[in-house]
Amino acid sequence: METRKRERPAGPADDGTLLEGRNAVTEALKAGRTIDKVFLADGAGDHGLARLGAMAREAGAVVVRVDRRKLDQMSPTGAHQGVVALAAARDYASLDDLLALAESRGEPPLLVLCDELSDPHNLGAIIRTAECAGAHGVVIPKRRSVGLTAVVAKASAGALEYLPVARVGNLTAAIEQLKARGLWIFGTAADGAVDLREADFRRPAAIVIGSEGQGMGRLVAEQCDYLVRIPMKGHINSLNASAAAAVLLYEALGQREAR
Repeated sequence: METRKRERPAGPADDGTLLEGRNAVTEALKAGRTIDKVFLADGAGDHGLARLGAMAREAGAVVVRVDRRKLDQMSPTGAHQGVVALAAARDYASLDDLLALAESRGEPPLLVLCDELSDPHNLGAIIRTAECAGAHGVVIPKRRSVGLTAVVAKASAGALEYLPVARVGNLTAAIEQLKARGLWIFGTAADGAVDLREADFRRPAAIVIGSEGQGMGRLVAEQCDYLVRIPMKGHINSLNASAAAAVLLYEALGQREAR
């Protein structure tokens, strides 16, 4: 009698960055591989999983407890042993790395800060545009944000190999650090007080792109030096995240080349 393979819904396994099983995840963490997120099966009393979770947190990964059925859906083999991890397609940089890149080029820093983007295609497109426009890096938060998955890498069309991406625990704290280093923070908002053509991107700058549905969070918006709006002439009054980033980045590039 012919046996049929169990079909599983598409999920994180499809992007090629999934690790499953206790040994595989443990050894990846020991080897220093960059892990974005670790999913552990719910349930008290499993000390092995608890130790693995502590190890993952110490390595900087986000640890999430989920129902075992969720792990069954994520796992391509069904042998996850209560743990599934998502590894980054590339190691993350630090804020210092991004600023050092600008200094090495003799240019004022130009960064893109992504506030809780969840669509990997949007993040990949932003990385691609940022690299093309001469930016010095992209910053993403650890939580409520897509990481550097293989889908992001593919959507970047190779730009991820050239543009550093920093991942920070708290975006508002990162903004405070950048402001202390002399950067001006330009947030994008439909009701922003400053027309993008009036904003001065020739100075050290960081452009904040809000999430696909909600835009910038309140705390992030409050940290911005300027809220910038993109002129709209049509019936639709907003662009998606990657398109908005492209408009601002090329405005910045045009201003800098005209110096």
